Amino acid sequence: MSTKKITLPTHFIDLHLHLDGAITLDIAKALAKLQNQTLPSSSDAELSKLLSIPPDCEDLNEYLRRFDLPISLLQTKESISEAFYLVQEKLIAQNVIYAELRFAPQSFMQRGLSQRKVIEAALDGLSRSHLSSSIILCCMRGLEREKANLETVQLAKEYLTTHDGITALDLAGAEGLFATSDYRELFSLASKLDVPFTLHAGEAAGADSVRCAIEMGARRIGHGVRAFEDDALLSLLKGNQIPLELCPTSNRQTKVVSDMKTYPLSDFVKRELAVTLNTDNPAISSTTIANEFAYAQSLGITLAQEEKMLLTAVDAAFTDKATKDKLKQLLCKSNSIE
Repeated sequence: MSTKKITLPTHFIDLHLHLDGAITLDIAKALAKLQNQTLPSSSDAELSKLLSIPPDCEDLNEYLRRFDLPISLLQTKESISEAFYLVQEKLIAQNVIYAELRFAPQSFMQRGLSQRKVIEAALDGLSRSHLSSSIILCCMRGLEREKANLETVQLAKEYLTTHDGITALDLAGAEGLFATSDYRELFSLASKLDVPFTLHAGEAAGADSVRCAIEMGARRIGHGVRAFEDDALLSLLKGNQIPLELCPTSNRQTKVVSDMKTYPLSDFVKRELAVTLNTDNPAISSTTIANEFAYAQSLGITLAQEEKMLLTAVDAAFTDKATKDKLKQLLCKSNSIE
C-alpha cells in the first residue's frame, strides 16, 4: 500500500462482520475472565497467533482454524452478551455508525444452550450498546445441519416479527464443499416466511454460485468476488442492483484471487455494480473498516467512489427507512456527500 497521505471517509458502515471473527485479544481475555475459563496460553503473543493469521497465511484452512478459540469462548449466555457489547464498543471507537453482526446460533451450543437462548443472549448484548446495529442469523453449510438450519430459519421469522434486532438470514460455511444449490429448499422456506437473506457466494466457489444465490432470492451477496468470471452475471447484478458485500483483506488472505492486482473491485465500480466494503473477520484478519477503505484506495478506488459505496451500504442495510434516512443524513453531513 502506498505511504502517501490519503483521505478517508470520516464515518463507516459494515454490513458483513462475523461476531466470532471479531474477538480480539483483549475481548478474548475479558470473556475468559468472565467465565473463569483457562486460555490455552498465558502469553499474549501466543494467544494472538491463535486469534489472527500471519501475513503469509497459507490457505483457507489455516484461516478457519482461527475461529476455534473464539467459538470456545462463546458458549454461555454471559459471554455471548458481553462479546456483542464489546465488539460494538470497538466499532463505535472506529467511527462505525451502523453495523450488521452475523453469527450461527448453532455454533454456540457446545455447553448446553439452545439456539433460542443463544439468540436471547445476543440480543441482550446488542441492546447494551448505543451503536445502531442489527443481527443476521447464519445457517451453516455442512453434513447433518438440516434440523439446526431449519430451526434457525424458524427462529429468524419469530424474532423478526416480535423483536427488534434480528433482521435477516445468511448461509455461511464451506462453499467449495457444499454447493449453494443444496440449500434451495431451506431458503425457499425463508422466502415464504418473508425473512430477507444474504448468501455467501462467489468466494470459494465460482460465478455459478452467485447466480444460484440470486435465483434463490438473495437480496445481497456475501463476497461475490468471482462474479467477475461471467459477464452476463455482471450485467444481471448491475441491472438488478444486487449489493455485493466485498471484503478485500479477507479475500486476499484466503486467496480468493491469485493476485490482488486482478481483484475486481475497481472493475465492479466502473461497471456500476452495487458495491459495499466490509471487514468480514476483523480480528482474524487484523483489520478495521478504515483499513479496508484505505486498502481500496490502494486498488484504485477514489474517495468519492467510497462515499458512494457508503450510501449503497445504507440502501442495502436490513433496517427500516427511518434508520436509513438518519444514516444518510449523518454520512452526507460528515463526509460532505452531495
